[in-house]
Amino acid sequence: MITVAAIGAELTRDDQPNLPITPEEIAADAVACRAAGASIYHLHVRDSSGRPTMDVETFRSARDAINDATDLIVQFTSGGAVSDTEEARAAPLELQPEMATLTPGSVNFGDEVFWNPKDLVHRFYERMRSLSIVPEFEIFDSGMVAGAERLHRDSPDHHLHYDFVLGVPGGMPAWPDAIGFLSSKLPEHATWSATGIGRNHLPVTRDALMQGGHVRTGFEDVLFYERGRVAASNAELIGRVAAMAREAGREIATPGQARLLLELA
Repeated sequence: MITVAAIGAELTRDDQPNLPITPEEIAADAVACRAAGASIYHLHVRDSSGRPTMDVETFRSARDAINDATDLIVQFTSGGAVSDTEEARAAPLELQPEMATLTPGSVNFGDEVFWNPKDLVHRFYERMRSLSIVPEFEIFDSGMVAGAERLHRDSPDHHLHYDFVLGVPGGMPAWPDAIGFLSSKLPEHATWSATGIGRNHLPVTRDALMQGGHVRTGFEDVLFYERGRVAASNAELIGRVAAMAREAGREIATPGQARLLLELA
């Protein structure tokens, strides 16, 4: 499975001129990513001024545009930006996406803090499960694996899927043994993906593919395609991961195959 983290909460058009913002742009991006090999579209959105927002109707418009154009799994963020309130972060869940990310712990995030105290995480998890949303546990540090395990004890009726986000300043570095260590601590039937931030992306991708995992890529995680050249599109980043997977003997999952792996309805 290849997830495209296409937009993020931090990038601007000044950083990435090809950042999709409008529903029409997001739909066109999704079509291109689907053709390149993506099966999951991790969604953040922007308002009409290009600023990050957790507005429910903006999420609805983007989600509907993707669904009208593709069969991709649409995975909402519940993290938003580090400055968003709990209420804002939780609001789009009412749209009942198939999946949503859930970070089971707090982490330093550059010069800021991505604040996820235990009670907040439990409320998010209970809200997701009440709406039949399958969470993807975003793992920024090793203690979050244990945090996810504690949550799952309360509601063991869904598939467990994790995403290792390595190389965020303040989180777990993209050490050569990081993926092997984290994946060895997961429950037996769990699935996992990994992404390395910035220059860590290619080494992490290679390690994930060789160790049986899945991969996330996209503008949220990777600005430069190569030294000195900003990535031309999310599809270009997806295409590179797909080529690396084929070279490693790994089949590229369609959205339908991904739904089976993730046990989505």
